[in-house]
Amino acid sequence: MVKENLIRVRKQKKFSQQDVAEHLDISQTHYQRKEKGEVGITDKEWERIAKLLDIDVEEIKEGSEMGNVMQNFDNSYGNYLGDNNNNTYCNIPEFLLETQKDYINLLKEENERLKKENRDLQEENNLLKSQK
Repeated sequence: MVKENLIRVRKQKKFSQQDVAEHLDISQTHYQRKEKGEVGITDKEWERIAKLLDIDVEEIKEGSEMGNVMQNFDNSYGNYLGDNNNNTYCNIPEFLLETQKDYINLLKEENERLKKENRDLQEENNLLKSQK
């Protein structure tokens, strides 16, 4: 478990995973993934959890193996799909993301090539029309 300190404090304060999940407006299973370290915890979520547990954020973050890796994680960008009530996080390996980025760049280049080809054909078409 990545968030041992969080789990310890939550249990000391007699809160269930369901209690914390409801406070964060997420499912219990999604919260469980956060405790396991499978999904990051945002700064806002750390603050909300700390408020619920009546403890300072830094106290529950202490001892977390992840440290501040996810401190600046923002759900509106990156590896995130879903809406505010049904969050789905995808742990996509970085090499796959890089491959997809390369493919997107290739498609952009091909798109630009086709646009240029289309412009050239339009110019040729206009030239032929003017010769009539």
